[in-house]
Amino acid sequence: MYEPIRTEPSRRSVHSTTMAGTSSEFPHRSREEELDIQLAGHLGALLAVTDELRALTPSADLDEAAARLAEQVSRLRGGPAPVRAVPAATGEITALHQRAHTLAGRALVVAASRADTASAILAAERMDAHTEALASREPALS
Repeated sequence: MYEPIRTEPSRRSVHSTTMAGTSSEFPHRSREEELDIQLAGHLGALLAVTDELRALTPSADLDEAAARLAEQVSRLRGGPAPVRAVPAATGEITALHQRAHTLAGRALVVAASRADTASAILAAERMDAHTEALASREPALS
């Protein structure tokens, strides 16, 4: 037949606990920390594309941009310098400029949302530089 359950029923909410215990046992990041991580990621990706462009079309502007990007990534990550691989000198320059422009735009949005003026200015400058590079690569219209 039926035997009643002899244990006390659990009254804890599913949302307040996890398999490892209460949710307070896990570290949580603030919105500012999450934005720092996201911004460092966008700037790090932009640095990688900038390094690829430097391998294909060396210029003082790209060298300076890479140094400034590396500085911002280091600041946002709390000190460690970003890992920089030696890029292969192959690739479509126009596609790289488009990718860099997109990444700079994403970085600008995150930098603006966290009020990081230095990163926002750098991202805007890189957007302008890649817009200019793309415009100069377009065939002239007749």
